[in-house]
Amino acid sequence: MKITITTALLVISMAFAGAASAQSKADKILGYYLTYDDETGAEKSQVQIFKSTNGKYYGKIVWLKEPNKNGKPKVDDKNPEVKLQSRAIIGLEMLKGFKYNESDNEWNDGSIYNPASGKTYNCYINFESATKVKIRGYIGASWMGLGKTAYWTKEPALRK
Repeated sequence: MKITITTALLVISMAFAGAASAQSKADKILGYYLTYDDETGAEKSQVQIFKSTNGKYYGKIVWLKEPNKNGKPKVDDKNPEVKLQSRAIIGLEMLKGFKYNESDNEWNDGSIYNPASGKTYNCYINFESATKVKIRGYIGASWMGLGKTAYWTKEPALRK
């Protein structure tokens, strides 16, 4: 009887260890990321990726290199929904609903909103290196090639 209980406890603890390992891999995405201007390559904004209570990953803009336009905080004026055009860019949630896919080692099934165009795209994210993520926004299916790729750099903290 002791061997059976010991074996059962060992199996249960291994299952929890495997789940904890997958969870720590999934949470690797958490943190702050510096984004860059597509045309100039200059620093543009910082996005904080966080985990929601629903277990999915989201990202919001927390810093802008140029936070003001005409002396006022930038707003989401390109948004197709008129009622959202006055919301501030800082604090805007631009990444939504990502799930970690362990077999592909990527975060997918999410979307990315581009406040510069007011458009939303399907998206996936994966690490290119320990400090660089590949963000791929696309229309349709990812394999169709209709999209754009950006690379963001992970940073240790919120910029001031």
